[in-house]
Amino acid sequence: MRVPLSWLREYVDLPATETGRDVQAKLISAGLEVETVEQLGADLKGPLVVGQVLTIEELEGFKKPIRFCTVDVGQANGTGEPQEIVCGARNFAVGDKVVVVLPGATLPGGFSIAARKTYGKTSHGMICSSDELGMGDDGTHGIIVLPPETEVGKDAIELLELVDEVLDIAVTANRGDCLSIRGVARETAIAYGLPLRDPALIDVPGPNAFGYPVQVSDPHGCDRFTARTVTGLSPEARSPIWLQRRLQKVGMRPISLAVDVTNYVMMELGQPLHAYDRQLVQGAIGVRRAEEGEKLVTLDGVERELHAEDLVITDERGPIGLAGVMGGANTEIADHGATENGTNATTDVVIEAAHFNAVSIARTARRHKLLSEASRRFERGVDPQAAAAAAQRTVDLLVLLAGGTAEAGVTEVIAPSAPHTISVPADHPDKVAGVGYGRETVVRRLQEVGCDVYGQDELIVTVPSWRPDLAEPNDLAEEVIRLEGYENLPSTLPKPPSGRGLTHRQRLHRRVGRALAGIGYVEAPNYPFVAEQVFDQLGLHADDPARRVVRLANPLSDEEPALRTTLLPGLLGALRRNDGRGSHDLALFETGLVFHPRAQRRPATHLPVDRRPTDEEIAELDAALPEQPRHVAVVLAGAREQAGWWGRGRPADWADAVEAARAVAREAGVELIVRKGQYGPWHPGRCAELAVVLDGTERIVGHAGELHPRVLKALGLPERSSAMELDLDALEAVGDATPQAPRISAFPVATQDVALVVDQPVPHADVEAALREGAGELLESIRLFDVYENAEQLGEGKKSLAYALRFRAGDRTLTVDEASAARDAAVALAGERTGAALRS
Repeated sequence: MRVPLSWLREYVDLPATETGRDVQAKLISAGLEVETVEQLGADLKGPLVVGQVLTIEELEGFKKPIRFCTVDVGQANGTGEPQEIVCGARNFAVGDKVVVVLPGATLPGGFSIAARKTYGKTSHGMICSSDELGMGDDGTHGIIVLPPETEVGKDAIELLELVDEVLDIAVTANRGDCLSIRGVARETAIAYGLPLRDPALIDVPGPNAFGYPVQVSDPHGCDRFTARTVTGLSPEARSPIWLQRRLQKVGMRPISLAVDVTNYVMMELGQPLHAYDRQLVQGAIGVRRAEEGEKLVTLDGVERELHAEDLVITDERGPIGLAGVMGGANTEIADHGATENGTNATTDVVIEAAHFNAVSIARTARRHKLLSEASRRFERGVDPQAAAAAAQRTVDLLVLLAGGTAEAGVTEVIAPSAPHTISVPADHPDKVAGVGYGRETVVRRLQEVGCDVYGQDELIVTVPSWRPDLAEPNDLAEEVIRLEGYENLPSTLPKPPSGRGLTHRQRLHRRVGRALAGIGYVEAPNYPFVAEQVFDQLGLHADDPARRVVRLANPLSDEEPALRTTLLPGLLGALRRNDGRGSHDLALFETGLVFHPRAQRRPATHLPVDRRPTDEEIAELDAALPEQPRHVAVVLAGAREQAGWWGRGRPADWADAVEAARAVAREAGVELIVRKGQYGPWHPGRCAELAVVLDGTERIVGHAGELHPRVLKALGLPERSSAMELDLDALEAVGDATPQAPRISAFPVATQDVALVVDQPVPHADVEAALREGAGELLESIRLFDVYENAEQLGEGKKSLAYALRFRAGDRTLTVDEASAARDAAVALAGERTGAALRS
């Protein structure tokens, strides 16, 4: 919600010295999220004046139409002589009043104006459009043409209200009252302790039998409908500058007088309105649910097939509007410009000010993907008591600005309802906040927001009509707390009961995160939603289990309707974005849930709300949910070690991804099996398959390595990017949760190096496993330190693997014979299992 400070001052007498920043601080303290304060015209400097076009000369011989104009600017140029200006726009004529910026001025964006020669003429200034003045869209896409009565030479900065401050407020879903100047003014008045001039407090005539006929068939969907009629509107009447500027400042485009007035009143009071061309409405206006298959062309020109739950406005022909969302094209207001194409301009209008059910409007808007300013307010809560005042305010403005006549008939259809009351102990806010406010403070704060409060120890609170979000005692407590200031709440550390702490699973996740951060990775959490075409980009086979996704019935984005089965899409997207913004040396990680549909789908049970669900009920609900294992993944690109005076540096490669997997496995207490593999997005020659032994059976838990060039191209990633992903839950199931202290021996180590020749297809992991088993208990560690291939020395299809074996006993110094025997046993078993032979 954009709130111009100049408009806000009409309803609250703010001190003249208060700036938008000051108001922002006050509103934030009161609980409203004021994101920015926009300074309109901050860098604008005159002279900027009203001029009248005297002559227009068409310049020939250029690629685009160019006009040489003389403009009367009065005494603004110091001489009184006509100002000569070159202009390319064509939406003005001789005699029109326009906005002229003279040499020496500065336009928004720091654009300085000076006399300059162009198209063979000297232009002394500019004739301005709304975009050039930073006014926003006025619908003309051309030069501003002012009303004929505008005084020549008048200061256009003041006339067009170009200097102002606009507060941009992020209104939460429960504060629909703040989607209006009235609501924000009320919060401002409370924050400053000043009185509010409520624009809804105006004289409104009572309903009578002479109003436009209205029949509401669904009082649950529409509990209030006010109709007023204004006749004799001048077809030539235009929205005045002040009204257009206020609409532009709040982010709306001026359209025509009748439409602008309804939009203006909506922004002022928060009550959406709609104006129908009375000549196009046939018979009584009705409110009902749509019939399945009915169609309606809305004001955006789209024909929509209606749903049986849609609430519609009708006349004798059928639907003429989607209630609370958008009107229909068959009763659209036609302005004075419509006479040019043969359509009669609207002179008589019927004004609708109604209150619709919030849930019904929200569902209709989403069903038709038609979110409007009206639906945005209705679904967040509109003051039902403001409908009559909004209709009257609209009537008054149309009579004032378009010379219309307000008919005496007033229609009001109201479904009986009682005000909402809440019983709350006077000390309830004290207990919630842990602060002793006292009864007087509680009553005063509730009265400030519009509540009627009675009682002593037990308060009976009647909620104001504009605050439908106040539904229970905790809501009232929140009002007291926020107005007294969240910053005034004491900081008190909770006292947890003894004997509780993180679970083993939680501790593992934290250890993994710390370990990856410790070796240079940055955590990058991502949304768990994906588009299914990303699996094609990752190169997954058509029958890959990762392609079986859980689809959301109501996704946040239609482009990403499924839950992720892998962490890579989000992480690779983060890698691409950061690389595109100039960060080329990247190492990112994420731990998070992935989602797999169960083989047998079952409906979810509804848990009771009047008691704690039983363990069986919770288990039944869990069984209906998708499987949600936790994974860990990393992605790398650019330099892994930076170059400098200390050395040349090193680019990240597949080995770093494998080492990240080993670091995770170490935190889980798992011996990770690493061998050559091939899967999905990884390069077939630079991919490691990661496995563990669970219950005596080997299980693949992830992959690591360099990504395939096709994947890099499809996703727009840097060259030689690498990635790793592991099933963290599988590691937890295999790992030993018992803390292991390091074993430190006082006896020296015996190192034996062996170089084994094996066939090239033999995996290093198989050779290492055989060496480890054959060496027995004396082996402390084993490390592959060299891989050598040379057909002349080793033979065709052979490779040499060189290992460093460290032997140590915990109770004695090993002899050379003992170390050699252990080495020979290791080599023998490796030869037996893999065909390895000592390299001569």
